Amino acid sequence: MPVDTDVVIVGGGLAGLAAARRLHRAGVPWRLLEASDRLGGRVGTDIVDGFRLDRGFQVLNTAYPRLGTLLDVNQLDLGHLVPGVLVRHGDTLTRLVNPLREPVGAPTTLLAGVGSLLDRLRFAAFATGAATVPVRRLLDAPETTTEAALRRAGLSDSIIEELLRPFLSGVFLERQLETSSHVLAMVLRSFVRGRIGLPAKGMAALPYAIAAPLPADLIDVDTPVGHVAPGRVRTPAGDVTARAVVVAVDPPSATSLLPVLAPVRMHSYTTWYHATETAPLDEPILLVDGDRRELIANTVVVSRAAPTYAPKGQHLVATSMVGPTAPPEPVIRAELARLYGHSTADWAHLSTVTIAEALPAAPPPQGQLRRPVALGGGLFVAGDHRDSPSIQGALASGWRTAGAVLAYLRPAA
Repeated sequence: MPVDTDVVIVGGGLAGLAAARRLHRAGVPWRLLEASDRLGGRVGTDIVDGFRLDRGFQVLNTAYPRLGTLLDVNQLDLGHLVPGVLVRHGDTLTRLVNPLREPVGAPTTLLAGVGSLLDRLRFAAFATGAATVPVRRLLDAPETTTEAALRRAGLSDSIIEELLRPFLSGVFLERQLETSSHVLAMVLRSFVRGRIGLPAKGMAALPYAIAAPLPADLIDVDTPVGHVAPGRVRTPAGDVTARAVVVAVDPPSATSLLPVLAPVRMHSYTTWYHATETAPLDEPILLVDGDRRELIANTVVVSRAAPTYAPKGQHLVATSMVGPTAPPEPVIRAELARLYGHSTADWAHLSTVTIAEALPAAPPPQGQLRRPVALGGGLFVAGDHRDSPSIQGALASGWRTAGAVLAYLRPAA
């Protein structure tokens, strides 16, 4: 199986696939080695009793810049979530939407009971600025934490604690809002400019769509790599030699293979999947807890966005919390009854998915969101820990790393 090639890519997640696509486009010989039996890394989907269960609740933002380089998003047949959130506050549910995406909901949002009118106007201005100011200016701005940035924008405790902390905890997978304000700016930019959706065949459709133009015989699954050195990687079947090696595995595995890398702190989260014959909501909108109970980050009836996620006559509810310790399912079920205002006694628990190392932490300083990918001697590293912690970050890192490899293999005369 092992053959010599110009570039060997270790890891078949989004970063590794993006790197392969750019190298393939440039006509450079490559080979990709993936330890598991599938492509996608942390992005995957399992079929359970006819339901599509993503490996942790994930969504795709159509505004991710690198996405359009790699595929036509239309081929994923996205089902879109409502561009907004529902906030449970005591006995009321408050609906807030992005007025640029749903103008009809603008008056309700302005009059909503979460924070003050001034809060909502200030946050709208803050998010609009992130969407319209050039990226370079956003990343040249003084960097702080997300919480400090929100308070610097003049937002009150009320809107931060009842809306933004629960919502953003589901994005960054941390409740302290310690994530860099530069990452926050990029996230808000994509939320305002894009649409949030789910592929009809589950999130696993994304890596396979990216891989589709690549020759299948250059991708080896079930091929773990135990050792990496300049010009060589070791597999159970023997060594593969190459002029350049790209390590595009998850951050802890990358640190293990490349000890020169600093350890990456990771955030964890858990998603509970429930089936129900009667959907608790008529629309696919994210529901967050404004009562400050700090248990559930968000919950959504995903089958309202993508009916293919559930068998006919059934609905699928995905509920997520951040942190390493997950409570028993009955505790979550009781919380869901409170949040939705509906009995959950007849809901069927399909699965609990805990991702212990789901997303790299991104506290300041993150700078320009680009960490070095060339390690010297023809060794390179790619992944969302080298850019922003997101699908966009993984894709951008893989693409950028391939560019660095091309420069290494074809130095200017």
